[in-house]
Amino acid sequence: MSSRDATSIVWLRDDLRLADNPALRTGVDRGGPLVIVVIRDEESDGVRPLGGASRWWWHHSLAALETAIRDRGGALTLRTGPAEAVLTDLVAETGAEAVFWNRRYGPSRAIDARLKERLRDEGVEVASFAANLLHEPWEVRNGSGGPYRVFTPFWRAASALPVRELVPEPRELPPTRRIPSEALDDWDLLPTRPDWADGLRAAWSPGERGAHARMNAFARERLADYHRRDEPAVPATSGLSPHLRFGEISPVQLWHRVHDGDLDPAARRNVAKFSSELGWREFNHAILFENPRLATVNYRDGWDAFPWRTESRGGADLEAWRRGRTGVPLVDAGMRELWTTGCLHNRVRMVVASFLVKNLLIDWRVGERWFWDTLVDADEANNPGNWQWVAGTGADAAPYFRVFNPETQAKRFDPDAEYLRRWVPEYGTAEYPEPIVDLTASRREALDAYETVKKG
Repeated sequence: MSSRDATSIVWLRDDLRLADNPALRTGVDRGGPLVIVVIRDEESDGVRPLGGASRWWWHHSLAALETAIRDRGGALTLRTGPAEAVLTDLVAETGAEAVFWNRRYGPSRAIDARLKERLRDEGVEVASFAANLLHEPWEVRNGSGGPYRVFTPFWRAASALPVRELVPEPRELPPTRRIPSEALDDWDLLPTRPDWADGLRAAWSPGERGAHARMNAFARERLADYHRRDEPAVPATSGLSPHLRFGEISPVQLWHRVHDGDLDPAARRNVAKFSSELGWREFNHAILFENPRLATVNYRDGWDAFPWRTESRGGADLEAWRRGRTGVPLVDAGMRELWTTGCLHNRVRMVVASFLVKNLLIDWRVGERWFWDTLVDADEANNPGNWQWVAGTGADAAPYFRVFNPETQAKRFDPDAEYLRRWVPEYGTAEYPEPIVDLTASRREALDAYETVKKG
C-alpha cells in the first residue's frame, strides 16, 4: 500500500480549528483516508480536567468543529479514555500508518513523548508541530542558554525572532474513515441542574467562526482604543482569550492580522502593546514548560513557608469573595462579571486576585482553582502563572509589597463608576454590605507577613 492510500490520524487537542493547523494540513497533504479525533482524557497523569465554564465552551467549540469538518466532506471522531491507550487502539483499529498532532507544553506533554516513542517503535510515522505559540519555549533562551525568568528580556529576545507563515486552510478534506464515534451530547459537558450558562450564551460565540469574527471586529473597532484597555467600562480589549485557549484561532493568525492587515493609523499605534500582551501569554507558556507543576508549587520556593489561609480556613471571607459580596465594590463587580460571563477584565483580575491573597491572606492556589472552574479562558499556563505573579511567588512576580488598592483602582480606571454600577446595581444603597476587611490594616498585615518570610 502506498503512503497516499494509507490512513492518517490527526489528533486535535487545544487546536480546534481548520485554518493555520499544521497537523491537519500535513494529514490532508499526505493523502489517503483521514481520521480526525478528539479524546476526552480525564484519567492520565498530567491531565487536568476542565472546569465547569471551560466544559461549556468545549462542548460548543466541538459542535462548531464537527459542523466545519462535515461541511468539507470529513467527520470528527470522539473517544473517551486514557489518551495513550485510546490512540494506540485507534491506530490498530484503522491500520493507520501515520499520526500527527500539534504540540502542547504542560505536564501532559509526557503523554505525547511516550506515544511518539511507542508508535515509532511499531513502525508508525509520527510528527508533532508548532502551532499554538509564536515561538517554541526552547527557541527563546538567554545568553547562557537557559530560560528567562523576567518578561522584558524574554519578550525582547522573542520579538527578534521571525514569526512563521500561516498554514493554508484545507477547503476540502480527503475521504474520512467512517469508524464508531461517541456522541458529543453523551459527554454531558453542559450544565443542566441548574443551567447557569445564560450569561455565557449571551456573551460568547465559541468556535472558529466566532473567533475570526471577534478578531476582525477587534482589529477594525477596538484596537484603536487599546491604550484604554485598563478601563473596564471601555470596550477596548480583544475578548480573544478563550478562543486562543481552545485554539480556535492561533496567536500566529492574530500576529499577522495586526501586523500585516489593513489598520487605521490609530489602531496601528497600539499594535506593539497588543503584541506584548501576546508576549505575556508566550512567557507564561515558557514558564510552564520549565515548571510543569506551576498550578500547585510556588515558582519561588522561598514562599513555601508563607502562612497562607487555606480553603478550609478561608470560611466566610472566601465565600464572600467568590460571590461578589465583600463590600469592596471593584472586587465585587469583577467577581460578579466572572460568575455571569465566565470571563473577567484583566485589570480587575489583578485587583480581585490581590485582594484574595494580600488583603485576605488566602492561598493563591485557592483562587487559581476557583478561576479554573469559572473562567472560559482558564489554561494551564496563564491561570497559575498570573496568580503566582500577583501573589509574588512567580516568575517576574509583582514585588511582594505591591498591593492593589481596589478603591484607588476604581477611582483611576472607572471614575464614573460605570463598570461598578453595571455589575453591582445596589452599590451606594443600604442593601450593599459593609467591607469584610479594612483595606489599610489588612495591607499592613500582609506586608508584615511577607517581610517575615522574606527575612526567613
